[in-house]
Amino acid sequence: MTPAWRHLLRAWHLQTSSPRITKMCPSLSPGAFWTSVANLGLHTKPRMPPCDFTPEKYQSLTYERVLEIHNHHLIPTRIAYFRKPLLLHQGHMEWLFDYEGNRYLDFFSGIVTVSVGHCHPKVNAAAQKQLGRLWHTSALFFHSPIHEFAEKLSALLPEPLKVIFLVNSGSEANDLAMLMARAHSNSTDIISLRGAYHGCSPYTLGLTNVGPYKMELPSGLGCQSTMCPDVFRGPWGGSHCRDSPVQTMRKCSCAPDCCQAKDQYIEQFKDTLNTSVAKSIAGFFAEPIQGVNGVVQYPKGFLREAFELVRERGGVCIADEVQTGFGRLGSHFWGFQTHGILPDIVTMAKGIGNGFPMAAVATTPEIAKSLAKRIFHFNTFGGNPMVCAIGSAVLEVIKEEKLQENSQEVGTYMLQKFAELRDEFEIVGDVRGKGLMIGIEMVKDKVSSQPLPQEEVNEIHEDCKRMGLLIGKGGIFAQTFRITPSMCITKPDVHFAVEVFRSALIQHMERRAK
Repeated sequence: MTPAWRHLLRAWHLQTSSPRITKMCPSLSPGAFWTSVANLGLHTKPRMPPCDFTPEKYQSLTYERVLEIHNHHLIPTRIAYFRKPLLLHQGHMEWLFDYEGNRYLDFFSGIVTVSVGHCHPKVNAAAQKQLGRLWHTSALFFHSPIHEFAEKLSALLPEPLKVIFLVNSGSEANDLAMLMARAHSNSTDIISLRGAYHGCSPYTLGLTNVGPYKMELPSGLGCQSTMCPDVFRGPWGGSHCRDSPVQTMRKCSCAPDCCQAKDQYIEQFKDTLNTSVAKSIAGFFAEPIQGVNGVVQYPKGFLREAFELVRERGGVCIADEVQTGFGRLGSHFWGFQTHGILPDIVTMAKGIGNGFPMAAVATTPEIAKSLAKRIFHFNTFGGNPMVCAIGSAVLEVIKEEKLQENSQEVGTYMLQKFAELRDEFEIVGDVRGKGLMIGIEMVKDKVSSQPLPQEEVNEIHEDCKRMGLLIGKGGIFAQTFRITPSMCITKPDVHFAVEVFRSALIQHMERRAK
């Protein structure tokens, strides 16, 4: 069967399997059947799963007025997605609604932030209750929400990571972790991986190694980068490297329990230690899976050996869980657990507050005391009553609704479905990830693996939006689609998302052929 006929059959299936069409007409002749399929064309819009939520009518600024204000008074950097940026009005669980009432399946969750669903009823109720009781006190006074949340959060962390510092953002959390590492080690140099994103504050810009975030002016004193052990785009990697149900298509001769790529990348890490930093270092930052760089996974065992090397130099090891934490990876609550490692400091944000500005740093009593000896650390808004009430509600929802288990089951299912598209389309170079953190890397072709040009990636992105699916983008060349929905999604949501993405790829290949 030719690819075109396969596309037509799938389009017919989407129509006939819709809840509104319960069965195929029994009297349809074969000739009439093919005429009907042909009339559907290759671009039948996949039907969205049902949603029982009705958004309020939008009654605020006109779209034109929003654009005018944005152009005159807000950040001049072009950040917003799409040629005509979306003006969003309301959210409900995995759904978003724009000012015209159009519904979208949100598979980027506010940049991996809305962990349990937009405006989750339990989280909303906790926020509203605390809003009517007490908003703010500062750290000069006690209030029970901060103690309740600290107890809940520390119970989810292994010993000895039991001291919690509460701040307001991931950048702030990593800023504080840098200060802790230097205060405890009495050293300056900190290593991070190329492709890492650890924040955009003056301090953390030194740790962040993604081109658009680098400045010509000095920043991030004492920060050194090292090679990212990317088994798809890097010089080494094969079919046994990743902790994922889906492996790269690159072949290797490694045994399942012995990764030669990991050994090669460790040699590069040793080279950095021997040439680019002092004999004693402050620490090493790593995301368990790189987020902004396009959901890049390392060879199994790499972080474990890297941590050992860092500790030999007197440094501390920091796991940046801003995007990977809180059950998103499915098999474990924290990303570092998937590597079989125990960090000295853990930073977290985004999903911790389901979109409310909140972040935390967890560390050992020993490191916390080292910081206290060096500086009087204070944060006006960190750990205020509002965020702590919301944070506790988020943790309760993750447990009660078994969202970590959902991430494992639905995420693995989705990863395997997207991997089928890699086998079908020449421009899908790699599909990777774990749980509900998935990357789809686009290439010109599988032989060269050169990144698909940004304008072509943007066209596919626009087509997905037009059909009602919102996904993210990442990677050094903005060549990777990032799939990171709220952990409440269902398999019918996955079916819709995969069909939309597939349809967008078909349309792109047609444009390319012309």
